[in-house]
Amino acid sequence: MKKSEVGQGQPASELISNKIAELRDWRGATLSRMRKLIKAADPDVVEEWKWMGTPVWSHDGIICTGESYKSVVKLTFAKGASLKDPTRLFNSSLDGNTRRAIDIREGDVVDEAAFKALVRDAGAHNTSRKSKPPKRATS
Repeated sequence: MKKSEVGQGQPASELISNKIAELRDWRGATLSRMRKLIKAADPDVVEEWKWMGTPVWSHDGIICTGESYKSVVKLTFAKGASLKDPTRLFNSSLDGNTRRAIDIREGDVVDEAAFKALVRDAGAHNTSRKSKPPKRATS
């Protein structure tokens, strides 16, 4: 796995590990579990640290971000509206044209196979968009 160097010279993966450790509750355990699933689904995923402390997983573009709030761990998929979600994992940010999110509350169980499929689909979507020629402006 590639690592994105950021911050005070620390690799993003280390900063993410530190954030998980600092949470010290179900949110840290949840973020850690989802991180492992992301890495298992896409071994080429790149971990990044953006926007003043947000874990980001990318493959030819952002797959998703991982944020922790008081009562929820939120995984926001940058291009979620373009992804197939037959098991309806997306349960937040459903009104937008681009993003979709999964809010995980304490005690929630996430379908691991469906989540991995969503991560793989997001990576494949990014890769397919990268290989297309850019749209030209029309006058």
